[in-house]
Amino acid sequence: MATTAGQADTSSRTKPPVEASDRSLRVALIAAITALITFAIVSVLSYGKSYLAEPVDLWWNDLMGDERSDIGLFIAWVPAVVGGPMWMLVIGLVTVVTFLLLRWKLAALMVAAAMVTSVVLASPLSFLVARTRPEGSLAESVPTSFPSGHTAMAATLAVIFGFMLRHWIAWVLGVVWVVLMAWSRTYLQAHWLTDVVAGVCLGVIAGSLVWYLVNTIRRRRAASSGS
Repeated sequence: MATTAGQADTSSRTKPPVEASDRSLRVALIAAITALITFAIVSVLSYGKSYLAEPVDLWWNDLMGDERSDIGLFIAWVPAVVGGPMWMLVIGLVTVVTFLLLRWKLAALMVAAAMVTSVVLASPLSFLVARTRPEGSLAESVPTSFPSGHTAMAATLAVIFGFMLRHWIAWVLGVVWVVLMAWSRTYLQAHWLTDVVAGVCLGVIAGSLVWYLVNTIRRRRAASSGS
């Protein structure tokens, strides 16, 4: 009996974190729709040369420049480097391979799909919009400011891991990471404030949609195979 209980306990601990409750699916769908609406509003406010949100962007950019310090720059460069394309690729591959070794195939699929979706959403937009970055940017020079890809990826991973781990600590850490990334990108004057807000929206859309769609498809397959 003790052995059986121990095996059951081990099995529960190693169970892949992909089971979605009805509540989490509703939250994911609402989050994706809300983020999409917010992204549309931010895009409208950011459209054109003299756009409506420009005074807010200029105010925040000036504030970041005025508050710049050596300690602030050191802190800001940490998420900028860790959240950059190279390290995100490494972290993504390590995560996916680890999940595959644990035989968590669906979890690996979710992480990979969420990251790819984030890139697919953000990268083409940045080149299509070709928005000029703030003058004196310390991190970037290419005119692909809107939206922030770093922030989009940070939000994507925060959302998908939040749903997968199903613990408030995961959500708190995710929010802290996203806020830190958004602050970092504007502190280094690599992005305008509206760029990072748009990036957060795209990340929420990517992570929420992947969680919702993968679990919905999985449920329908299970229902059809059981009938």
